[in-house]
Amino acid sequence: MPVKIRLQRHGAKKRPFYFIVVADARAPRDGKFIQKIGTYNPLTVPASINIDTEKALRWLQKGAQPTDTVRRILSFKGVLYLKHLLRGVKLGLFDEPTAFQKFEQWQAEHEQKVAARRDNKKPRAVQPIIKKVEDASASQSESGAEA
Repeated sequence: MPVKIRLQRHGAKKRPFYFIVVADARAPRDGKFIQKIGTYNPLTVPASINIDTEKALRWLQKGAQPTDTVRRILSFKGVLYLKHLLRGVKLGLFDEPTAFQKFEQWQAEHEQKVAARRDNKKPRAVQPIIKKVEDASASQSESGAEA
């Protein structure tokens, strides 16, 4: 039985809300599932993701295949990196405390990057326009000072 970790759509028309579920690959998208491991709401800014990392990691280690979108979500939350580190422990490359130390270090760096992105509240498309307006107002104030 092939098992997938995928999104299950809920919510109203044009207002999606997703459950992250483990399901048989042959089951319909919104049909029967084995276990619910989290939620994903793309409408909030930034998108809100709640996931049980232990359950997700356990299913990945059992061989469940995530879909492309879920793979990106798991990567963002660090579940795939933790799986990678635990595989290194299994192969004897380093011990488990070292793996968790590396994961905590990555998680701290990741949180800083996300916080920096969140602090920059101006959309990227608007920034060049704001810069042009600021440059124009600065040049007008300089020409006004010369007169």
